[in-house]
Amino acid sequence: MNEITTIRPSTPKDWETDQEVRWCPGCGDYAILKAVQRTMPEIGATPENTVFVSGIGCSSRFPYYMETYGFHTIHGRAPAVATGVKLANPELDVWIITGDGDALSIGGNHTMHLLRRNLNCQFLLFNNEIYGLTKGQYSPTSREGTRSPSTPFGSVDHPAKPCAFALGSGARFVARAIDVHKNLPSVLKAAHAHQGTAFVEIFQNCIVYNDEVFEPFTAKPNAVANQLWAEDGKPLLFAGGAKGLSLDRETLTLKVVEVVDGDWEAAGVIVHNVRNRAVAHMLVEMPFGAFPMALGVLYDDPAPTFESAVVAQNRAASEGKKPDLQKLLSKGQTWMVDKEPRAE
Repeated sequence: MNEITTIRPSTPKDWETDQEVRWCPGCGDYAILKAVQRTMPEIGATPENTVFVSGIGCSSRFPYYMETYGFHTIHGRAPAVATGVKLANPELDVWIITGDGDALSIGGNHTMHLLRRNLNCQFLLFNNEIYGLTKGQYSPTSREGTRSPSTPFGSVDHPAKPCAFALGSGARFVARAIDVHKNLPSVLKAAHAHQGTAFVEIFQNCIVYNDEVFEPFTAKPNAVANQLWAEDGKPLLFAGGAKGLSLDRETLTLKVVEVVDGDWEAAGVIVHNVRNRAVAHMLVEMPFGAFPMALGVLYDDPAPTFESAVVAQNRAASEGKKPDLQKLLSKGQTWMVDKEPRAE
């Protein structure tokens, strides 16, 4: 009599490879890697059914360190390769790893089309506001005034806002997190649960070329006052509940209000609704300083996925038809080459 073999659930160790992790000591990528490896067993993923696809940049070494299938592709083209993988086998769990330069500069066009098509995958954008791999040039997300080898007098570019770009491109899931924050795994789980392209911007510290650029809201002394972790169905509060976000109905913009004695309703603080696209736009556009940094799942409103539509279309097109390669080759315009090639 055959005995049923019990499949052992994976552990974080099962997702580690034998490759030496080669990032600069202190790089935020280490924390993200560990968070992903801890998350995979908790979402019930299996290494043999998982694919990590990356482009070019420091973050794009990620597939070497995950005990899964993987592609280290070319600059900005990870979305194109990931789309091919998903169409070839829609059952695969596809994760795209990219950076602010890879995804929003040379890869901006590919990122946009991935988001509007809504391929079912997780898109993790490591944002350190700099080109780290190529020695510290300014990137599309670098702030005005950033001094770098390519902007020695300070950048005059207006920086791109990844989450605003994602929403503008039609993304159905947009979230933000921090490389070393304890909430990163919960954001990753929410992204994985979403059916469609889940866009996650992760603030990642580059210790060599852009160290502490996010310290105003990531450093422990500043975190409580300057981080707002949005949760669906809960009021948008920060500063330990002493402040919140309210809607200014005259200007249709958000404003910061004081909360007295915990009475957030009296202060007019709005309740977060992850399906409210208009508020999501407001949250990602808030200027930091006057407002806190909005983190967590900011928008989550699933829609039909690209690969499901392609599969359904192909099934309908082939229904009732018998495969005939010869007929396919003979169909349409044909011609005969009846002349010998010219002699030189």
